[in-house]
Amino acid sequence: MAEAVANVARRINETAEEGKDTLDLSNCKLISFPEGVFKVLRSVTEKIHVITLANNEMKAITSKFFTTFTQLRELDLEGNALSKLPDAAGELQHLRSINLARNKFSTFPESLAEIHTLEKINLEGNGITEIPVEKLSAMPALMSVNMNSNPVDKDVLASLHPSIKFEILTTKEI
Repeated sequence: MAEAVANVARRINETAEEGKDTLDLSNCKLISFPEGVFKVLRSVTEKIHVITLANNEMKAITSKFFTTFTQLRELDLEGNALSKLPDAAGELQHLRSINLARNKFSTFPESLAEIHTLEKINLEGNGITEIPVEKLSAMPALMSVNMNSNPVDKDVLASLHPSIKFEILTTKEI
């Protein structure tokens, strides 16, 4: 446990001291985003464009995370135990890519539809049955939504209008 804490502290300090635009806390056995990170990175939050929290044990992520790291371009939360995102996620107005693969989502996190800069959404390997196609169609930058390995309803897939301007990846045959 002490080794894991030291690893997290080292990575956070590197980001702060070197003014990096990336914070990588993947594979750190985190159950939540450490509150102390907000204090340590206070002076550089605007510079951080990429955060990786993949392969941890996080069940939730707070609104404070999304309202603190407002300049994010990429967010990787793959391989956690997340089942929802706070509404504040929709405030990430610079986000281009979000990876929520292999989590516990049963519904599509609709706050993502509020992010007009979002180009790629990865929700592979969750338990989502419906896709909010109309809301996603209104997203001007969206290019790809990965829904592979989700139990998406066959009728939903069959009803997808061929004129949608983004790619939906699924493992089900239409």
